[in-house]
Amino acid sequence: MRTPLFATLLLGLFSTFAVATPQFAVKFGGQPANKPLDGRLLLILSNDPSEEPRMQVNDSANTQQMFGIDVDQGAPNAAHVIDTHVLGYPRDSLRDVPAGKYRVQVVFHRYETFKRNGHTIKLPMDRGEGMQWNRAPGNLFSTPLEITFDPASNATIQLVADQVIPPIVPPKDTKYVRHERIQSKVLTKFWGRPMYLGAHVLVPEGFDAHPKARYPLIINHGHFPEDFGGFRETPPDPDLKPDFSERFQWKGYNRTQQEEAYRFYKLWTGPDFPRALIVEIQHANPFYDDSYAVDSANVGPYGEAIQTELIPYLEKKYRGLGTGWSRFVYGGSTGGWEAMAVQVFYPDFYNGAYAACPDPIDFRAYTVVDIYKDTNAFRTESFWKKTPTPGKRDLLGRTVTTVEESSRRELVMGTHGRSGDQWDIWQAVYSPVGPDGYPAEIWDKRTGVIDHKVAEYWKQNYDLMDILRRNWESGLGEKLRGKLHIYVGTADDYFLDGAVHLAEEFLSQTKNPPYEGVVEYGHGHGHCWNGDPNMPNAISRLRYHEMFLPKIVERIRKTAPPGADLSSWKY
Repeated sequence: MRTPLFATLLLGLFSTFAVATPQFAVKFGGQPANKPLDGRLLLILSNDPSEEPRMQVNDSANTQQMFGIDVDQGAPNAAHVIDTHVLGYPRDSLRDVPAGKYRVQVVFHRYETFKRNGHTIKLPMDRGEGMQWNRAPGNLFSTPLEITFDPASNATIQLVADQVIPPIVPPKDTKYVRHERIQSKVLTKFWGRPMYLGAHVLVPEGFDAHPKARYPLIINHGHFPEDFGGFRETPPDPDLKPDFSERFQWKGYNRTQQEEAYRFYKLWTGPDFPRALIVEIQHANPFYDDSYAVDSANVGPYGEAIQTELIPYLEKKYRGLGTGWSRFVYGGSTGGWEAMAVQVFYPDFYNGAYAACPDPIDFRAYTVVDIYKDTNAFRTESFWKKTPTPGKRDLLGRTVTTVEESSRRELVMGTHGRSGDQWDIWQAVYSPVGPDGYPAEIWDKRTGVIDHKVAEYWKQNYDLMDILRRNWESGLGEKLRGKLHIYVGTADDYFLDGAVHLAEEFLSQTKNPPYEGVVEYGHGHGHCWNGDPNMPNAISRLRYHEMFLPKIVERIRKTAPPGADLSSWKY
């Protein structure tokens, strides 16, 4: 039968405009064939040979390209395909990748199965690295491969993830730094598997020589610490190859960090420095490198675990004074929010919080998004305009990334809030459990539309300033009088100064009782300014311990009750 002329023309037209479908097919090498795998398969394309592609995905203009798919009960010997339909960051699709030569690498981020609240969910588990997908022990990855890629081809590129990231070697105890790890009963019950809290304890000079001395205990909150940060017992390495800090435009910043850490060691062990215990906590979890130190419907009862299990254990073993007037907290960024949060949620447990550049403490300025009034997190919308929402800026005010771009990066890294990154941990900590067992979304990561029911839950439970405004005159204010000290740069990279300004509006007006704390701004300083008006931010951010300890000791001496031990630790 002869084909009609019209049909022949259509076939020719479709043939001429056939859509190319380049793809990558990934297999897992060296894995038991009878053990299906769960996790996130990530493909990275890079045109930067300076390091492995898996280390090059970020929010900067220098980010490399990533694609990701979920693997659910995947057969190790099967080919897992990443094609033009798979969402990427920053380019949407493989079709958007320019033709050229690239180094390509895949990483498989393993998930475990948890049964909670009537749901079965799958999440990555920290394995000692602080929830970092690109270096988590046990994750599979491929050796970087140089390829020529053409988005107009139908080529299938075969890759094998047959390398395994090795375990983390735990740090060893020294004379001054001790390491602890305890199993938490409340976290184990919540997660249905053994869960642990770790701590790095910096003990004072003379700790072993003064067995009857008892000490104030100070928590330095912050991101996952591999060891106690900012403390170095040996001089700087003379053979250290100097790096360059793009953030501070500082050549040899790695050496500067070693110099400052050794400088603090000499201060700490000197004759006139305050004697106290400083603790940095390891509380990585399936959502992030730390828990935000509060109780959460998704992350678990970390506030309870830290206050009722870890701190009593440490105070008993390391001779802490064990009283509210002798405990303090400080930190910056994530640690700044945590310091303020635990002081607010446990007002009698601590005698002061020093919060530098805190994560948003007022959700009317959730960075630059008002989650209560705005309808969309990605753009300011009006009848005629849709202006993208900035997510990060440099010191000149130039936009580094938008909220939409960083949200997209996290979505590609992990669906259901499993990226292990910033927006997702805020959502995991602050949100109720969603209908699928994962954290309820504050906004849709594809459209930016805000869920105001979720926002209301955040407001009632985790908006620190809303909690203070509601409860200040009913007793909370009196318990916090003189305890909250907040510092932020007016050019904070993540716009965290906005929430601090809103906080100051309330705190500066309090009369019943008066605030009696501190809110200070570093004019022109970025993230993470902490209150030093004389040093550049690159240096002051390395001096948290020495900046805050004298202030802490001064408050202890002013507020300690009659008969309190103010002498055994003064030697």
